[in-house]
Amino acid sequence: MCGRFTLVTDPEKLMSRFQLQEILFDLKPRYNIAPGQPIPAILADGGRQRLGQLRWGLVPSWAQDDRNSYKMINARAETLTERPAFRKLFVRKRCLIPADGFYEWRQTQKGKQPMRIMMKNEEPFAFAGLFDTWTNADGVKLHTCAIITTSANEVVAGIHDRMPVILKGPEEEAIWLDRDTCDSELLRSLLTPYDAAQMRAYPVSHIVGSPKNDVAECIQEIAEPAW
Repeated sequence: MCGRFTLVTDPEKLMSRFQLQEILFDLKPRYNIAPGQPIPAILADGGRQRLGQLRWGLVPSWAQDDRNSYKMINARAETLTERPAFRKLFVRKRCLIPADGFYEWRQTQKGKQPMRIMMKNEEPFAFAGLFDTWTNADGVKLHTCAIITTSANEVVAGIHDRMPVILKGPEEEAIWLDRDTCDSELLRSLLTPYDAAQMRAYPVSHIVGSPKNDVAECIQEIAEPAW
C-alpha cells in the first residue's frame, strides 16, 4: 500500500522535471503527506500540464456520500478493471502524483520501524493515480484521487509486500496522462514495480506516525536501531 509520502522538491525543479505550465496553489515542502489531505496532482488539460490539488481518498462520482473515502486511498493494479470505482477512471481519468519519497513501516522484534523509500539520486518521481469528481446535494464539487499500487520490488519487499506504482520517466508519464490513450493493455504494462537498483530505504523517526508532524525531521535518516 501507500499511506504516506513526501514532496520537498523545489517548485522550479518540479516545473522543469514534469514540464508544468502552471502551479495552481502555493506549493510548500510536505514532509508527511497523509490520506484525507489535499495533495499535489498533475492533470493534462488541453495539452497543458498543470499541478493542482486533489483530496487523497477517492470518492466515485456515483457515491451517495463522501464518508468512505478513507477506504480508497489506494487502487490495486491487478484489479483495476474489476472494481466499479476504478474501471472507467482507468480509461479516462488518470493523473500523476509527484513525490520524492514514501513511507512504509517495517515489522521488527520491538515494533514497527518507519522507513523512507526514495531514489538513490534523490530526484522526484510520479505515482500513477486515478481521480474523480463527486458533487454533493448543494452542488459543491469534491475532486479526489487514489494512488495505484503493485507488488513490491526488492528494496520494499523486506518492509511491505506492496508499493506504489512509480512510472518510469517522462515517456511513461506522458502515456499515462494522455486522455486519448485508451489501450488497456498498454496502460497495464506501465503498472509494474520500479527498478530496485535505483532506490534505497532508510529508517526515520517515529514522529511520522502522526500526520500532525509535517516537519523536516520526518525525513532525516536515523541510526539503524539495534534489535
